[in-house]
Amino acid sequence: MLSKVEDAPMETDLSFEAETDGVLVRVSPQFVDEESSPERNHYVWAYHVEIENHGSRTLKLETRRWCITDRDGRVQDVEGPGVVGQHPVLEPGDRFEYISGAPLAAPSGLMYGAYSLSDENGDIHDVQIPMFNLDSPYDLRRPS
Repeated sequence: MLSKVEDAPMETDLSFEAETDGVLVRVSPQFVDEESSPERNHYVWAYHVEIENHGSRTLKLETRRWCITDRDGRVQDVEGPGVVGQHPVLEPGDRFEYISGAPLAAPSGLMYGAYSLSDENGDIHDVQIPMFNLDSPYDLRRPS
C-alpha cells in the first residue's frame, strides 16, 4: 500500500536519510525561489518526506517535532500532531510521502527532528528525521 499526498513531485538532487528501528525517513529539500523575497528577508523551502516501514510492526504516526535553525542562529521548535493533517498508518512494507515547507528569515539553515509512532500494543517509538540543509542561492557566505 502506498499513501501519498496529492502534490506535484519535487525535483531535487539532494536527499538525506536516517533509519531507526526499521523505519527509514528520507528528506529531499528544495529552495522555492518564486515564494521567497530576499529583499524582505523571507526565504522558503519545500521538503519532500518519505517514511518507509521496513519493520514487522504496524505503526501509526502520532506526532512530529522539528528543530529549524537559520544561519544566524535563530531556532524554531515546531511540535504537533501528525503530518500535513494526517496520521498515516504504515503496515510492514508501506511507505507514506508528503510535501511540506519551511520559511526562514535568513538565506540558509538546517532542519532535523523526530516522529513519534505507536505500534499495535500502544508502545511509542521515536524515529529520527535526518538533519538536512536549507541552502539558497542568496547565501553569499556559503563556500562555492
